[in-house]
Amino acid sequence: MKLTTIAAALAVAALSQSAFSATPEETAAQLLDPAKMVQPVQDPKAAVAAMTNLMDPATYIAMTQMAMNPATYTKMAQSGISPDILKAYMGFLDPAMYTKWLAASLDPNFYLGMMAPMLNPNMYMKWLGAPLDPRVWNMMLQGLNPNLYLNWAVAPMAPANLNLMMAPLNPNLYGQWAAAAADPKTYGTWGAFLNPATYGTMANPFAAFVPQAPAAPAAPAAPAKAK
Repeated sequence: MKLTTIAAALAVAALSQSAFSATPEETAAQLLDPAKMVQPVQDPKAAVAAMTNLMDPATYIAMTQMAMNPATYTKMAQSGISPDILKAYMGFLDPAMYTKWLAASLDPNFYLGMMAPMLNPNMYMKWLGAPLDPRVWNMMLQGLNPNLYLNWAVAPMAPANLNLMMAPLNPNLYGQWAAAAADPKTYGTWGAFLNPATYGTMANPFAAFVPQAPAAPAAPAAPAKAK
């Protein structure tokens, strides 16, 4: 009876995750991006997908491999100074986010989805076989690869890092931040209060009582001249 209950829970959880699925590599890249790492906190479906992948050793293998590449930190810094990070963290002020979590707290499928990786015996088999995973051995042998140290040695002179150091001198960066801060879409539901179109009728309360002139009829086409 217990095995049937566990199997049913796993089936329901799998169905609940089908709408928002992510590979361990995608979850690893998401958690290493300052502008995207808040998505699992703001969306219950993303939280279930991230929880599932965090129980998978492949996620930690991918994160470690990315951490050994200096280009990963360049991308993190680029994301940290971009206006996308403002849009990401302004999501915490959106009441719609808390409405989603309230609905998820009342959904049994949400709890089943969170418990599914803990009830899945395949996850524990992956951890038992992780020491023999070729990706783990390849990662350990990177310490003997001279290209790894060469990449770190030339990283300060990489064009991407040079552009990153010059980014504070670029006036377009501040223009993008100003545009993102003035965009009502940045603030989600609260953006309606910042949108001037919301107050169009309030600014002119007599607009609804003033009849609009009908559109002028189109002029008839001139007859073609006979040759």
